[in-house]
Parts: sequence; structure tokens; C-alpha cells
Amino acid sequence: MSTHEYFIGLLSGTSIDGVDCVVVDFAQTPPALVGTHTESIPSDLHRKIHALCADEKISLIDLGETDVELGRVFAKAVMQLLDKCGLKHSDILAIGSHGQTIKHHPVGQNRFTLQIGDPNTISYLTGICTIADFRRKDMAAGGQGAPLAPLFHQSYFASKEGRRAVLNLGGIANISLLAHEAFDLIGFDTGPANVLMDGWINAKKQLPYDGSGQWARTGTIIPTLLQAMLEEPYLQKSPPKSTGRELFNMPWLQKHLSALPEYRDEDVQATLLEYTATTVANSVDWQRANIDALFVCGGGAQNAYLMERLQNLLKPIKVASSSEANLDPHWVEGFTFAWLARNAWYGDPVDARSVTGSQQVTILGGIYESDSNGE
Repeated sequence: MSTHEYFIGLLSGTSIDGVDCVVVDFAQTPPALVGTHTESIPSDLHRKIHALCADEKISLIDLGETDVELGRVFAKAVMQLLDKCGLKHSDILAIGSHGQTIKHHPVGQNRFTLQIGDPNTISYLTGICTIADFRRKDMAAGGQGAPLAPLFHQSYFASKEGRRAVLNLGGIANISLLAHEAFDLIGFDTGPANVLMDGWINAKKQLPYDGSGQWARTGTIIPTLLQAMLEEPYLQKSPPKSTGRELFNMPWLQKHLSALPEYRDEDVQATLLEYTATTVANSVDWQRANIDALFVCGGGAQNAYLMERLQNLLKPIKVASSSEANLDPHWVEGFTFAWLARNAWYGDPVDARSVTGSQQVTILGGIYESDSNGE
């Protein structure tokens, strides 16, 4: 009998900066990160995905072809990871693929969310059972479909010593206030994390992101811009709530900038960073929530200036990278979808009611069996 229990987590996040792929061994306690890989998204495909995210009127041909093309990139990421780890497709029980969110619409009578990266293509090309489409069952059960990361955060980061919070800083920021003693698990999207900062530096300096926040550090916060953005109605909503590029995008930013008589580009970047830090700080009554420590994951955890601002706004709460809780911040989301795949594989339901607003405990994810030996 195998002494390993390997699952793969696979996703492309809101930033669309690459496909992250991890192998997790759940036979170990705690589960162990065995290997990681990031597969770049070809520039032409990157443009197609951005176009699908940004345009309300899209071609069904473009949508269908991009779905399959991205599925092939996901499959390539898996095969590259297996090669790096010296594993065979038969060693893996299942892949948990989040896909790439194209549209998230958690309001109205017929709410929906759409992720692409065809799981049929992934399962066929890799020869591995693929579990995908995690969000729509939650929506069918009355939930927001997001965020799902708090469910994994609870299982991995919770401590008997005190109540912790976990902050994921991807394109969008989501917070998990972990269950502890009389407190229930709560999780929701606080607002933008990197999506606006990345978009602005790309537009002005043709760079994908602001590294450790060096460009933002050279700027000065524009108070009128910050205040105007803080009046965004989404921020006033009570959880459960979720958001995405559909709201926080470059046209949204340009609308706010058009009200300014003049501005320096670096000052806008500084203000966007402060906006992220402030929306996180304002999203929770931290004292009443009884939080001892906030562990940060996602690409934003590498932004030293953003981490400084979070610590300054949230003191005396300890703000630290998730690496201090023994999990590299870059791979927490991939770990999440390996964990969700494992739950679906064994038919174990997850309780997202206090996070997404789902009306019942459900098994999340559709299972796409493989009848191929993989390429």
C-alpha cells in the first residue's frame, strides 16, 4: 500500500500572471508541499483572457477556444511539475483545478460564476482525474461561490492558542477570521489587492507588478483620491460578499482619476497601495473579533511596503507572512485547491455557510474522470 496520498492543486489567479501548480501529500501530518511549478501563460493567450474578462460582449468562439487553449496550458503545468518531482501520472489521485475566473456575478436571481481552463482537456492530456468547477455548487446552494480559501485556512492555520486571521493578497484581497472557541469562521473579499496596482504600473511603466512596493514608496498619497475610492458601495456591504475584476478594474480607476485636476503617476501608485491596506484594515472590527495574529499569503505578501502599511494600521496585531506558519505564501492558493479536490474525491462535504452564505453543507467540485494514460 502506498505511503503517500498525492493531490495536485492548480489555478490561475485574478492577476493572470501564470499558472501555479503544487503537489501535496496528505498522508503526512500536517500535509506536506512536495513540489511546485509556475507555468507562464503565452502572451497571446494572456491578451485573450484579459479581453474576455473586460468585455461584456464576447464571441462564443473566442470563449470556447480560449477555454480549451488554457486547459492545455494547465495540463502542461501538471506534466512539468510531475517531471520536476519525479512522479508519474498514476501516482496522483486527482487534480483540483480552480481554472481562471472570467466572470463572477454573485447578485440577482440567477447568480453565476464562470471559470475557464477545460477540465476535460486537463484530465485527458494528463491522464489524471480532474476535479473542477468548485464554485457553482455553492452558488446553487445559495452562496456567493467565493471566497473558498477560508475553508482551507481553517484546517491548516487554526491554533488552540488564540484566534488567527489569514489574508490572501492576490488580485483581490480576501480575509479569513478563523473559528476559535465561541467565534465562527468568517471569510469574505475585502476589496482589491494587487489588481489595480498591477494594472497601473503596467500601463505607466510596462512592468507586470511593483515588486516590493518600491515605486509606490516614492509617491505621496492623494487624500481626495483615497477618500473617493473608499466611498465605493461594495466596501459598505456586510459579509457574505465577494468581488473581482468586474468591479475593481482600470476603467473604475480611470473614472476616479478623471475627477482630479492633475496627479503624478507614482502618487497614484502610492494611493492604490494605501487603498488596499486601508480596505483590509477597515473590513474588520479587529478588537471585537479578538484576532491575535494575521498571516498573509498571495503575491502581496512579497510587497514589503504593503506589509509595512498593514502592520502600521493594524498594530498591535502581529502581521506576518504565512511562511511563519510553515506555508510559503505563494503556494497557499494551490494548496487550497488540492485540499478541496481531496474532499471531493472522498465525497466529504464542506461547510461554507458562515463564509459564502450557502444554505447547506455541500460537496464542491465536478469530477472529470480520465481514460487516458497521459501524454
